[in-house]
Amino acid sequence: MTIGSKNVTPIFVDTNVIYTTVSASPFHSQAMNAVQQLNKQSAELWISRQIMREYLAVLSRPQTFASPLPASILKSDLLRFEQQFRVAEDNAEVTRQLLGLITSLTVSGKQIHDANIVATMLTYGIKDVLTHNTSAFMRFAPLVTVIPVLPQSA
Repeated sequence: MTIGSKNVTPIFVDTNVIYTTVSASPFHSQAMNAVQQLNKQSAELWISRQIMREYLAVLSRPQTFASPLPASILKSDLLRFEQQFRVAEDNAEVTRQLLGLITSLTVSGKQIHDANIVATMLTYGIKDVLTHNTSAFMRFAPLVTVIPVLPQSA
């Protein structure tokens, strides 16, 4: 599948998009800086419907850094994400890629969520993932490049 123009780099943004919307989050400034830097570099930032669902799941319940957000704010955030990011749809090819990953790598349980992100990336030809949770994607290192939200020394 061909995406975007030849002059931009597509980058998948993990659920860490949460940190850009909640100023009380412990990683808010780092996530904002990472997204702003990528925007300055003319990167094409992608999320998926899965990321949007994960965002809803996390911020509709209490967090150590925030109370649950009202549905009206969550809805507004998701509508804004649809404007701010390219949105990869789940489709049969994503499922095919996911099944390939779970049979070729040791992936099970909660790791399926990360494997589905990688399957989405493979389907849409995206090589880089911006994430705070770098360890979750290390098993996929031969397939994707992890861009940490936090600097390596942090």
